[in-house]
Amino acid sequence: MRKAALIVTGIAIGAGCATLGQQARLLFSAPAYAAAADTYKNLSLFGDVFDKVRADYVERPDEQKLVESAINGMLAALDPHSSYLDAKGFKDMRTQTEGKFGGLGIEVTQEEGLVKVVTPIDDTPASRAGIMSGDLIGAIDDENVQGMTLNQAVDKMRGAINTPVKLTILRGKAKDKIEVKLVRAEIHIKSVRSHQEGDDIGYIRISQFNEETAEGLKSAMQKFQQDISADRFKGYILDLRNNPGGLLDQSIQVVNSFIDHGEIVSTRGRSAEETQRYNARPGDISHGKPVVVLINGGSASASEIVAGALQDHKRATVLGTRSFGKGSVQTIIPLGGVNGALRLTTARYYTPSGRSIQAKGIDPDITILQDVPDELKGKDDTKGEASLKGHLKNGEDEKTGSQAYVPPDAKNDKQLIAAVDMLRGKPRTQNAAEQTKPKVPN
Repeated sequence: MRKAALIVTGIAIGAGCATLGQQARLLFSAPAYAAAADTYKNLSLFGDVFDKVRADYVERPDEQKLVESAINGMLAALDPHSSYLDAKGFKDMRTQTEGKFGGLGIEVTQEEGLVKVVTPIDDTPASRAGIMSGDLIGAIDDENVQGMTLNQAVDKMRGAINTPVKLTILRGKAKDKIEVKLVRAEIHIKSVRSHQEGDDIGYIRISQFNEETAEGLKSAMQKFQQDISADRFKGYILDLRNNPGGLLDQSIQVVNSFIDHGEIVSTRGRSAEETQRYNARPGDISHGKPVVVLINGGSASASEIVAGALQDHKRATVLGTRSFGKGSVQTIIPLGGVNGALRLTTARYYTPSGRSIQAKGIDPDITILQDVPDELKGKDDTKGEASLKGHLKNGEDEKTGSQAYVPPDAKNDKQLIAAVDMLRGKPRTQNAAEQTKPKVPN
């Protein structure tokens, strides 16, 4: 009951602060005065509860934790992606966007009180241990994650390099229990990896969007252009499968590498004046070569911005399965000193044609399902943003997630094979697991 009270009070504070701002602008409005009175009443209620807990709880509580719990309760009531970062969490977040941090190498979110794996990061302890997108983490070192905040769970998974940690994984609809022992490592995220497919196609995988991504992409493209003659070069495969997103500015630069004009993405906040549009600058470093973008149910946020922009500009064929559907913008607001930062959802993403990504995702032009091993059938899908409790709604046409399995052996990767065949102009026979999206004329 105490926790519930803190959460309810937190919601009231959130609503009250918004109303108080309106009262300041509408000085002589009677409804504004009433709203302000409600705000102060709710703040007073919070103060009364805080004082009672501090004075009468059976053990002396940590006052800082009480305040942080109230803040987290308020933010958790907004949507799954708003949260409070204490000073350590804020530092860890900045370190991660730089592309280097300590831990297991898992991108996570929270769902129904459990920690949900969005995707394991390539070449990390998590990916090598077989942790999959969509897995639920029920316990860390035998401590149940129920009741932990997402930040607390992440803190428990991080630690000194070469130290062990045990995760209890719940997989699939039946929530099969699997215990996985891992050893923490320094996670240096090389966000861009590339190689040639044969002697005529450049394959580029972006595992997430951090501060190194745009430069890594540029270097890979320049190397292909040096190593493959222009008359033999068939084009690029841009693999964004199981890429959970990252920095907005990096996704914009990635799109700008393939187009030299037009809108890339817009963000729209609560009011019209908060709308921002990001446009391409001259300089298509791909020189107009064909592009196939691979996505799946684990492709989220910045990945969806890239896929949606290149799809709307008819600059690439998007192939795979529907993306995750995380179409909201989180602004990191430092709170000063040692107070950490606020991660607050402030806007929604829209593709150049005005499509909202939120809870819908990007539908590929060509849908191709992978052949999933029998032991993984029914466990290979992500539910998507639309399944997250408290997600921002987006009308009646919300869509669930989709298949997120990528075969470890490239020779079994039907989506990659299809992309290579497409760039080489080989005709494909459509089968039951393949759908082609109707082309919309300009």
